[in-house]
Amino acid sequence: MTLAFLTAWAGAVPGYMTPLLLASIGLILCERAGVLNLGIEGIMAGAAMAGAVAALAGLQPARALAAGTGAGLLVSVPFIIAVVVFRAPMIPAGLALVAIGLGASGALGRAAAHKNFAGLGNVGFPEALTGLPLVGRMLFAQDAVVYLALIVAGRASFVLFRTRAGLQLRAVGEDPATADASGVDVQLHQLAACIVGCALIGLAGAYLSVVGSRTWTEGMVAGRGWIALALVVFAQWSPLRAIAGAAVFASADALIPRLQTLGVDVPVYLLSMLPYVLTIGVLVLFAALGWHRQGEPGHLGRAYIRQDR
Repeated sequence: MTLAFLTAWAGAVPGYMTPLLLASIGLILCERAGVLNLGIEGIMAGAAMAGAVAALAGLQPARALAAGTGAGLLVSVPFIIAVVVFRAPMIPAGLALVAIGLGASGALGRAAAHKNFAGLGNVGFPEALTGLPLVGRMLFAQDAVVYLALIVAGRASFVLFRTRAGLQLRAVGEDPATADASGVDVQLHQLAACIVGCALIGLAGAYLSVVGSRTWTEGMVAGRGWIALALVVFAQWSPLRAIAGAAVFASADALIPRLQTLGVDVPVYLLSMLPYVLTIGVLVLFAALGWHRQGEPGHLGRAYIRQDR
């Protein structure tokens, strides 16, 4: 591989990494509070559609991202109310959210499909930095959301593991009965975690259309929500580890168009399978080594009812 190929590949990785990182951090916040959110694919789909519609309506890219984020949060409201307030089973509620998000985005966004618009540009670093061999494009030729995602990861890690609020949130996910007996409002913490988490997932979806593709097509999320679910296990529910995990998955995803431009004689469908094969391989490896339980909240996916304490 030539230096030009490696530079182009490395420069593309952060853009592929950002939606995975934002979505995985959103999931980590939800799951650290004990809420298993399988509706991520639907949230991202609704946010991607809404972000594109907002951009086509003439909103600036930053406002289009905000609109997509808000739409993703709005789509998730029925799920949050169902599992946090009414303590509905989380798995069917999450799968229902996937169906709602995918169906609503396809129906409501039909008029906006395949229309291009102006997206978010890169941060204007000096050419002396962006022109550095191999790492220049990767580090200094990216949009603002890439850097924001890294800041969010660091901030989420600090809050979870270095603050009282983070300790209480983790306690809710580990043993809500004990946390409740200690005076921690279980529902309030789960509600806060789900709102922030779903907003980050919505931002991840909006990024795909407003920044990544600068257009919207039905099904453009293309399973990235499920990859983010696997990434949470890979990161062992740690926001900082999620950065490394997202970079690994994004590298595989970014490699596909680069190999196609080189004329590699491999069927496109086999190349497109690469990120998902990597996802399955990581999950199998972690299960075989017993690492998939490390860091997992003890009460993940189970509703807490005070009367059962």
